Amino acid sequence: QVQLVESGGGLVQPGGSLKLSCVASVSIFNINAMGWYRQTPGKQRELVARITRSGSTNYPDSVKGRFTISRDNAKNTVYLQMNRLRPEDTAVYYCSAGYVNSRGYYLPDYWGQGTQVTVSS
Repeated sequence: QVQLVESGGGLVQPGGSLKLSCVASVSIFNINAMGWYRQTPGKQRELVARITRSGSTNYPDSVKGRFTISRDNAKNTVYLQMNRLRPEDTAVYYCSAGYVNSRGYYLPDYWGQGTQVTVSS
């Protein structure tokens, strides 16, 4: 069982930045891949970043060039640096731990409780 705890959410103005953190209860060195999702009411959860054990990253076009995922194995922590934030980035952001299958799809097994990010003036 892997427990994940997110932090760092809050209110930020458009164009601003936030850095989310996700601390795992186990060594993330042993986790195949980790990812960040976001969800707004009435919509499906959307993958916004994932990173593999080797450090390979992947982003959807909606956040590419603005969001950066990174991991610190020594701290069992995964980060999501979000720059040039837009009102449409407003959502609850969830950390996850899982694996990348043979087709290259990230499949989460564990979830954090989520942290709210609100982008508004």
